[in-house]
Amino acid sequence: MDALLRFLLTEAPTPLPLGSVEDWWTRHLRLSSRFPLPVDVAFAGGFAADRLGYAFASGYHSALRSLVPELSPEHRYALCVTETGGGHPAAMQTRLTSASEGTLHLEGTKAFVTLGSAADVLLVVATEGQDAQGRNRLRLVRLDARRPGVMVTELSPTPFIPEVPHAELGLHEVVVAPEEVLPGDGYERYVKPFRTVEDCHIFAALLGWLLQVARRSGWPDEVREELLALAVTMRGLARADPASPAVQLALAGAIDLCRRRVDGLGTLWEQVDAPTRALWERDRLLLNVAGKVRAKRRETARQKLAQASRAGE
Repeated sequence: MDALLRFLLTEAPTPLPLGSVEDWWTRHLRLSSRFPLPVDVAFAGGFAADRLGYAFASGYHSALRSLVPELSPEHRYALCVTETGGGHPAAMQTRLTSASEGTLHLEGTKAFVTLGSAADVLLVVATEGQDAQGRNRLRLVRLDARRPGVMVTELSPTPFIPEVPHAELGLHEVVVAPEEVLPGDGYERYVKPFRTVEDCHIFAALLGWLLQVARRSGWPDEVREELLALAVTMRGLARADPASPAVQLALAGAIDLCRRRVDGLGTLWEQVDAPTRALWERDRLLLNVAGKVRAKRRETARQKLAQASRAGE
């Protein structure tokens, strides 16, 4: 913790311009060697970014490494879930089937993959059939993005953080070794907790970026210290169990505090250089993404804790 706080408070708050995803990755990789915890890399990556889009990229990469701890920091990853019917387990039509000589085949399409065209390794959610209740049995497959049968088509840039590429993924008779299928249920172990894990790490990167902007723009000490306190809170939540309803409620409250702090910055943005301010106005819509999902997660967590409380009476 102390090393991270010293970094956020004493590192030179003058990020070099990042002109591409490759520039971002070079800097992110350097920071990964300084901090052993993915969430600390998210903070540091946000602090070192010249815009919110590249801060997001560091948060996203760090979230995947936190979700799957065996992932090496040296590779770029993309989680491939969403299909034309959405990201719900019932919508998954990408199939993992048995092939000859003990290998498996992966077949299907993913409609929207964040960082898909920049990834070295793809983490693909696929069904291996249905259980007795007719529900998809999902698995997560770790796959080299350059393997034969893998087709990545970059999509048009999004209105905000357009520097972060998104892609459509096609998979045709892609050969998969059994050891490339990660252990555990693909939905319960990976997809379901990822929104919580991602929120922790994306907001960590946002707070790192805001602390950098605050320091180089001369924002009041009180504002910087509030951002630092929120960073400590988010770091603790990122290291907690994402499946815990109590953690999910605490995260909901922490995100509310972050948003209120951001909304309260007001005229302080007038002290920020014009290019950074313009990029922020374009990209701040990122904070509204997945609002309905977060609201549903919060309500579900409240219900579970209420049930637990009644059971303990």
